Order: sequence, then C-alpha cells, then structure tokens
Amino acid sequence: MVNSRLSVAIHVLSLIAITSDKSQLTSDFIAGSVNTNPVVIRRMIGMLKKADLLTSQPGIAGYELLKEPKDITLFMIYEAIDGPKQLFTIHEEPNPACHVGQKIQQSLEASYTSVWRAMKEQLQAQTLQDVLDQLR
Repeated sequence: MVNSRLSVAIHVLSLIAITSDKSQLTSDFIAGSVNTNPVVIRRMIGMLKKADLLTSQPGIAGYELLKEPKDITLFMIYEAIDGPKQLFTIHEEPNPACHVGQKIQQSLEASYTSVWRAMKEQLQAQTLQDVLDQLR
C-alpha cells in the first residue's frame, strides 16, 4: 500500500541533515516541521535507528545521521520504514468458475513485478543528498 511514511521519513532525515544545532532536534520540534504528532515521529525515528541510519544519545536531545546523505538511498529509507515488499497485491481466491477469476492472478503478476522493480531501481538511484540539493 502506498502511503506517506516514506515522505515523512525523508522529511525527518532531511531536517536532521540540515540542522546545525542538533540539540533542537527533539521529537516535538521535528513533529512541528512534519505537522504530525510527536509519537509518530518517535516511532519513525525508532525504525530509522534500527536500520542504522540515525543515532542518538540517551538523555541528550538531538539525532545524528550515521551515514553521509550521499550514501543513503531512498530505497534504504523505504526499507527502514518497513515499506511493503510490493506495491500492489492481487486479491486472493478469485472465483475459479469465472473465466477472469481463473487467470487474473497470473495476468497481473508480471505487470506488478515490473512496476515494483522499476520503483525499486528509481529509489536506489536517488539519495538523501539529491533531496537536500533540491531543498537548497
């Protein structure tokens, strides 16, 4: 399912990358920039930390990137936020007595796989640095 988690994660990492005073990078501050609840940001940051894209120190406000922005692909971010392993799913158990139902799964599988590969290639080709360059 396509949702806004990827854009939120890119927003969070971009904000962290360009903020020089890391002490102001609290979940409240980041949530204000994203215009969402700090709980959403804390969950997102937890996923990004688990993927070794971010670090923080207990009891000290702020976050740091663990890699240079040029070394963080958008696909790495996508994977970090548990992006779906496919964009589309094919409904299960279509009616086998129906001519369309008999073949719809096989008919769509190749198309859906092709779209997934293209999206993955595009996200692997673009980095957080590309996003930062566009922001400047």
